[in-house]
Amino acid sequence: MVDRVKATDATLELIELLKSKHGPVMFHQSGGCCDGSSPMCYPEGDLMVGDQDVYLGEIGGAPFYIHRNQFEYWKHTQLIIDVVDGRGGMFSLEGVEGKRFLTRSRAFTDEENEELQK
Repeated sequence: MVDRVKATDATLELIELLKSKHGPVMFHQSGGCCDGSSPMCYPEGDLMVGDQDVYLGEIGGAPFYIHRNQFEYWKHTQLIIDVVDGRGGMFSLEGVEGKRFLTRSRAFTDEENEELQK
C-alpha cells in the first residue's frame, strides 16, 4: 500500500508531545496564503473540513487533509512531513515549541501511481 503522506521520526515525536498537551490533533496542508505551504497542526475539530478537502491519510494517528485544488498540484507526489527548528505558522500548534512542520515531497514511481489508481 502506498501512503500519500508519511512522517519522519522527529515529526512523530513532536506529534506525541502536542497530543500530550492538546489532546487529539489534525493536519491541513496549507495552500500558500499566510503561512506559505506549511502543514498546519490544529486541535482535532478546530478546523472544519468540507467537500473541498481531501483526506490523505494519518501521521502519528492524526488525520491529514489538503484542499482539493492543492491536491491537484501535488497528487503525483508523496508528502513527507518533517520538523525543523524555528517558528512557523502562527496558527499551528508546534510554534510555541520552537519547531515547525515542513513538507518535503518526492514523485511517486510509475508503479506507485498505478497502485494509487486502484
